[in-house]
Amino acid sequence: MPAQLLADLDLAGDTVDSGVPGAPRHRVRRSVRDWFVDIAAVLLSLLVGAVFVGVALVDAPTPPDLLVAADVVVGVLACLALWLRRRWPVGVALALACAGTFSDMAALAVLIALFTVAVHRRWQTVVGVAAVHLVSLAAYLVVRPVPGLEWMVFAALGTALTAAVVAWGMFVRARRQLIRSLQERAQRAESEQLLRVGQARQLERTRIAREMHDVLAHRISLLSMHAGALEFRPDAPPAEVARAAGVIRASARQALEDLREVIGVLRDSDGAASTRPQPTLGDVPALVEEVRGAGVRVREEYRVADLDAAPALAGRTAYRVVQEGLTNVRKHAPGATSTVMVAGGPAGGLTVEVGNPPRVGTRLHPALPNSGTGLVGLGERVSLAGGRLEHGWTPDGDFRLHAWLPWPAGA
Repeated sequence: MPAQLLADLDLAGDTVDSGVPGAPRHRVRRSVRDWFVDIAAVLLSLLVGAVFVGVALVDAPTPPDLLVAADVVVGVLACLALWLRRRWPVGVALALACAGTFSDMAALAVLIALFTVAVHRRWQTVVGVAAVHLVSLAAYLVVRPVPGLEWMVFAALGTALTAAVVAWGMFVRARRQLIRSLQERAQRAESEQLLRVGQARQLERTRIAREMHDVLAHRISLLSMHAGALEFRPDAPPAEVARAAGVIRASARQALEDLREVIGVLRDSDGAASTRPQPTLGDVPALVEEVRGAGVRVREEYRVADLDAAPALAGRTAYRVVQEGLTNVRKHAPGATSTVMVAGGPAGGLTVEVGNPPRVGTRLHPALPNSGTGLVGLGERVSLAGGRLEHGWTPDGDFRLHAWLPWPAGA
């Protein structure tokens, strides 16, 4: 029997064994190809069986008429029983083994049923069914000895054919299990990849939200400070009022642009990153000047040979530290003189410190709302950059925000 035919005779049976001990078998609907294969198996078995019966009638001695009639009737029923082999492979194989004890008509059907068991059932069941088929072969030699052929030779050929069918069926089973395993692994890898992509997008959106807090808090604090100054100093000179109004207008426009950019990124299903250049350590002096222009007194000190030479991650994080520190000064200590110190270099690391004394005098306008998460988020940002963040009141009564960031040698 051709190997490809044997392989096709077992595609997607009504009951499929997963191969895992204790796992339930699941029903699979018969496909169009299954219908074609099953019909072909029944017709081919009938054709081959008819040939075997014809050969037996030609050879001498001729078997008794009653045996021939039983052979044909039982053999035809055995061939038709192949239609049920997908649903009850073991039962059909055992029934056909009984028919094979005397029926030439059922010869091919017996092998097809055994092959089905080898594909769909575990090896313990296959060995048991194959043993029953070998016993059936021995019974056939007793009931219908082959003229001109030694029984030992016939038994050896029958045993070899049975072993070949079982081996090929188990090979097909192992191959299908391997393909199924690879498919499941590929699906699992694809699912994990989609999960990683989703997590990366979520992390990026979280990072953008933190950027929104840092940037907008800075801009809005400038707006509040200048608006408060205009509210409580209506008699200010026109030039000063115009300057404050200009700062308010510029800060409001910049805040709207930042907010529009952030919302655009958050709405983007692909999670595209912002194309705006990120701040670096070289932008800290401009930040300090912007804050000073808003009326905050700042003393700065830079002990870095070249601010622009700092690594991108360390420089961006240091910029955010200074920005958060000065924003907190405007919120909680208006009128106080703050200090900004940036020092360090390659190998030694980068140190950033923002300090201020307590608030001076009485607050003239309501305090800006405080989210309470600015320093928490800043601490996480510094930690992700490989640095350390400390903040709190010193023995001298000043508030101190201190960060250290790595600056690898040669960077």
